[in-house]
Amino acid sequence: MKTVTRVIGELCLPVGLVLLLFYAYLLWGTGAETEREQSVLQRQLGEVFARHDGQARPGEGPVRLGDALALLRIPRLGADYRFAVVEGVGPAELRKGPGHYPGSAMPGQVGNFVLSGHRTTYAAPFNRIDQLRRGDDIVVDARDARYTYEVTRKEIVDPGEVDVVDPVPGHPGKRPTTAVMTMTTCHPKFSAAQRLIVQGVLVRREERRD
Repeated sequence: MKTVTRVIGELCLPVGLVLLLFYAYLLWGTGAETEREQSVLQRQLGEVFARHDGQARPGEGPVRLGDALALLRIPRLGADYRFAVVEGVGPAELRKGPGHYPGSAMPGQVGNFVLSGHRTTYAAPFNRIDQLRRGDDIVVDARDARYTYEVTRKEIVDPGEVDVVDPVPGHPGKRPTTAVMTMTTCHPKFSAAQRLIVQGVLVRREERRD
């Protein structure tokens, strides 16, 4: 019996070390990966913004999956909070940063501009969106302009409640008449049991100056 206990103990030590290293990678290693991607994406966005006057240019087609779509800033979460939003919400896209649901409205458009993001890994862009309050600004710099949305509500929903990403959230099939946005992430942290939803409405469009 002592021999069995000793063997089990000796096996538990390396297994525990492997698990510890794995969790360290999830929390910090994936973050470093996303930060590298973000550095490239934000530089590319800066180049696009610098040459773009709000008009379509020859050769400029739709944004492809994984490409940078816009720059997201949330003042409530700090002056340094900024993430390049990529097109797509698959695993590969969300490793780069917050993702835009293909087919949902684009920034500033009438309808629902829907974003999804990790809460605990890959730089955790949506880790603190539970801190947002009604009236907080969400700033989205797109190719054509800067759009400011104002937070209107937060909600915890089951994963099956997909109507929150409809053009009119909560009203499947209804034709939209206003521009809104929805951010979705897992809830609670380190679990996918539910979804945290933060929604806002477009309150301002302005030309970018930077």
